[in-house]
Amino acid sequence: MKTIRWGILGLGKIANSFAKDMQIVEGSEVYAVASRSQEKADEFGAQYKATNCYDSYEKLAQDPNVDAVYIATPHVRHHQDTLLCLKHGKAVLCEKPFAMNLSQVEEMIATAKQHNVLLMEALWTRFMPHFKFVQEELASGKYGAVKTLTADFCFDAPVNPDGRLYNKDLGGGSLLDIGIYPAFLALAMLGKPEAISAKAKIGKTGVDEETEMTFTYASGTKAHLASSIKIKTPSLATFVCENGMIIMQGQFHMKDKVTTVQDGVKVNHDFGYKAKGYHFEIMHFANLLRADKKESPIMTYDFSRLLIKTLDNVRELIGLEYDVKG
Repeated sequence: MKTIRWGILGLGKIANSFAKDMQIVEGSEVYAVASRSQEKADEFGAQYKATNCYDSYEKLAQDPNVDAVYIATPHVRHHQDTLLCLKHGKAVLCEKPFAMNLSQVEEMIATAKQHNVLLMEALWTRFMPHFKFVQEELASGKYGAVKTLTADFCFDAPVNPDGRLYNKDLGGGSLLDIGIYPAFLALAMLGKPEAISAKAKIGKTGVDEETEMTFTYASGTKAHLASSIKIKTPSLATFVCENGMIIMQGQFHMKDKVTTVQDGVKVNHDFGYKAKGYHFEIMHFANLLRADKKESPIMTYDFSRLLIKTLDNVRELIGLEYDVKG
């Protein structure tokens, strides 16, 4: 098995979780890391035994030994950092949201095709066994049609105008950071809605601190979705169906526990993850690269397009605009 030598751009909390989970993935290694701070790069690199530690993203992109780059920079940088790496012939796994809007996503996809390299949005939940289990249970038909989906992702983040969550210039707010998960879940399980309504509380820093969305489907199914960086909830996802219920325990996007209810019988399913959960998408991406694939059959370009178009739609409804190109 070919060992995939990973580069990591942006060395914050998510990058640390990603690198930590990679330690249990056979055939993948943290080869190079990059930060605007050499000290931070050296510290992070030492922790994960990286061969090269760079003080610029450009230097990592130019490293001829890097096979794949994981981009974990702030949302507003996803587009430019992805383009940088693609133009240097690197396969790119870019954190969600893929970019700030559909126009940027289309340019990223076009660039990947132009340079004939693999590109995928890193929405890790899609590769987790508990998500696949729910998907298969709903598809089996034994629960009947989904009547409602209720899902939220909420936590209480201290207000820091310069931090990424509250800083509009960094793409802050609840929708793009965590509201993307309930939206993703609805789109993945129920498909494209016929109509979307949304409302939000815009805070003093100009970002959405709370957002509520309703997706309505032709069948009558409704998805009630919410996100907040001002309140904490269990962050469950509940599918109420004609013949039972499926509850993804909180936080639903990563929790390895699902409860099913049918005919008054409750069954708890524990998937017992050995790590946080990033290892599943790492394995998928690495296998695609070894097989010389240029697009994931699971996290497809069309799905990423649908997701960002949906978020663009919601942002328009709640009056949230970012000053970004594209």
